[in-house]
Amino acid sequence: MSRRLLSCCLWCGREIVESEAGRRRRYCRQSCRQRAYEHRNSLKGTGIPDDSVVLSAQEAADLADRWFAARCAAEDVATAIGEGADTDELRALSVTLLTLTREAERLR
Repeated sequence: MSRRLLSCCLWCGREIVESEAGRRRRYCRQSCRQRAYEHRNSLKGTGIPDDSVVLSAQEAADLADRWFAARCAAEDVATAIGEGADTDELRALSVTLLTLTREAERLR
């Protein structure tokens, strides 16, 4: 049976690897599915749309920190290019940038 990368978990943002058969998964783990269920239930009767993403102050601060780190890494790449960095240094900076941007994609 072949496997393919389909999408990201609706709760944590991790990548989901699925088989070709069956329904597409929305969550990477049962715990993410449970957290999403609890979140939906906590919004009932509040007037907040079900598909809204509500972050705590700490989660929002963590997200801002991850994006700041990714922006700094992008600036490092731009500076290295401007200074004529060699291929190995640019490759290492690019790997760091990719890692940080993947982390920044997560909402939680």
